[in-house]
Amino acid sequence: MTSDVVVPAPETAVGDFHAHAHSTAGFKALLLGSIGVVYGDIGTSPLYAFREAVMAAGGSPGAVTSQAVLGVLSLVLWALIIVVTLKYVLILLRADNNGEGGTLALMALAQRAAGSDAGKIVLLGIVGGALFYGDAVITPAVSVLSAIEGMTIVTAAFEPYVVALTVVILLALFAVQSRGTARVATFFGPIMCVWFAVIAIAAISPIVQHPEVVLALNPLYAVSFILHHGIIGFVTLGAVFLAVTGAEALYADLGHFGKRPIQTAWLLIVLPSLAVNYLGQGALVLENPKTLENPFFLMFPNWALFPMVVLAVMAAVIASQAVITGAYSLTRQAIQLGLMPRFEIRHTSESHSGQIYIPRINMLLSIGVVLLIVLFRSSSALASAYGIAVTGTMVVTAMMGVFVIWRVWRWSPFAAAALIAPFLFIDLIFLAANLLKVFEGGWVPLALGGVVMLLMYTWRRGSRLLFEKSRKLEFPLADLVAMLEKRPPQRVPGTAVFLTSDPTSAPTALMHSLKHYKVLHEKNVILTIEIAPTPRVDLSERVKLEQISATFSKVTLRFGFMESPNVPKALAIARKLGWQFDIMSTSFFLSRRALKPAAHSGMPRWQDHLFIALSRTANDATDYFQIPSGRVVEVGTQVTV
Repeated sequence: MTSDVVVPAPETAVGDFHAHAHSTAGFKALLLGSIGVVYGDIGTSPLYAFREAVMAAGGSPGAVTSQAVLGVLSLVLWALIIVVTLKYVLILLRADNNGEGGTLALMALAQRAAGSDAGKIVLLGIVGGALFYGDAVITPAVSVLSAIEGMTIVTAAFEPYVVALTVVILLALFAVQSRGTARVATFFGPIMCVWFAVIAIAAISPIVQHPEVVLALNPLYAVSFILHHGIIGFVTLGAVFLAVTGAEALYADLGHFGKRPIQTAWLLIVLPSLAVNYLGQGALVLENPKTLENPFFLMFPNWALFPMVVLAVMAAVIASQAVITGAYSLTRQAIQLGLMPRFEIRHTSESHSGQIYIPRINMLLSIGVVLLIVLFRSSSALASAYGIAVTGTMVVTAMMGVFVIWRVWRWSPFAAAALIAPFLFIDLIFLAANLLKVFEGGWVPLALGGVVMLLMYTWRRGSRLLFEKSRKLEFPLADLVAMLEKRPPQRVPGTAVFLTSDPTSAPTALMHSLKHYKVLHEKNVILTIEIAPTPRVDLSERVKLEQISATFSKVTLRFGFMESPNVPKALAIARKLGWQFDIMSTSFFLSRRALKPAAHSGMPRWQDHLFIALSRTANDATDYFQIPSGRVVEVGTQVTV
């Protein structure tokens, strides 16, 4: 069963704050908020990134060379400088879609200028969006698990309970999502500020004792390591990438905090803290190779270990929260862009539209995270699965970035390619290095991303076929109105609003109403809802009113792909255009369709059944468009697809 209100997508994550917050909130508040939300993921990378990279280089606790330590350190530091600072902070943050960032926002921006290449841009967007869900499942698992593992350093008695404790903490995190994160989010910034300060201060002592570790700032150490270690150096790059896995959040949360707060936080606080901490871990391992077992926690004195584990768990939960809410925002964008069926979206704040909760996504994420933890059981095992999803998303972002710089910024294609090609080359190297870990766990995000890609592609293709088939069967609206005005049926008081995705054809609900009831309301409105390729639509452009005849009019409501459509609220704006809208004297007519596979469809039989199954999971149009259920009349019809 599905409603006929299929909004045709234009030919076309993230956080928990209102997209226009940066226009009203103070710079310091936004700076603090960005530290808490944007940098939660990359800020917890020191828990495992350096350890995994050195081990991938062939090192093991007690048998690691100074060359390997300095080489890996240099790779980590220059990855932070090139991938995060240059590519994201200085270049891609400028490629915004009306102030919004992220894979799907970039896709919508690129698509507007794509012309005949729009289909390829959409495919790239689907790939990037699908891979993000892989990241959204793995990040909470690896972050919290690596933090809890620090307990085993305090006392070995905790070891049997690491997995169980991690599962309990994450299930609790998913359980509180429905209450909204506004109150919790106010603590994110201060906690992460403490986190960055502490991890930098703890690293000072080892660096002072082994100042030679600062030599890792010389990029020649990174180049030398790669050249002299062959395939091992290439494998090491896959682990080095763990240090920059939160870089996509910089771009995805652009609309929530603004460019300047995100850039300032990175350059003045986050990057220096991360760099100092990685240097400290390297210095500690140079002094005692056995500390490679867990160099992050072993930098702290015994009395500080337990408080540090608690702080690490809090930071890991914050990193998890950021990626979970990112999945909600990405899902809402995907729904608006016609890549997913309608899901129930609950708003958890009256003042911040970005604070949403999607029960179905929350349930699926929680199941996926728990399964990963139970299957892999350690952060080292999970680290192999981590990275592929993020590198894939980065490659997609870089490819669409070239297109935007060329077509939207109007650079020459050669200049656009010259700017992005070095970063794309590095991203591809990281992706290739991570693909070596496919059989060690890397198949997980690829499989998950593949499933999501298939679902998105099927929904988009099926929706288009259904729209085109329905259009052929429908009667031209202009002809019907002319007939009804010439020979009007019995009139009843009030206003009837017929929702349709094709304003040129008579809505199915109107035809069935005339066929069965043989009456017509005094006022009739043909309502179409359009999703713009921009994040938000100005209120002055929300409503378009067109009078067809004395009793018929067309109303078009436009929403951005970051907005939740509220039909009654938008129709209230139409009063300024002359329509006296009264919700209590208005009836909304929707057609509810039962889909069945056609004998000859534009899709394979299995894809027909998959599309029909997806349509049955779609949230009711009444709830999705926030129409009072007491004012809705649904007319059933059967359609083959």
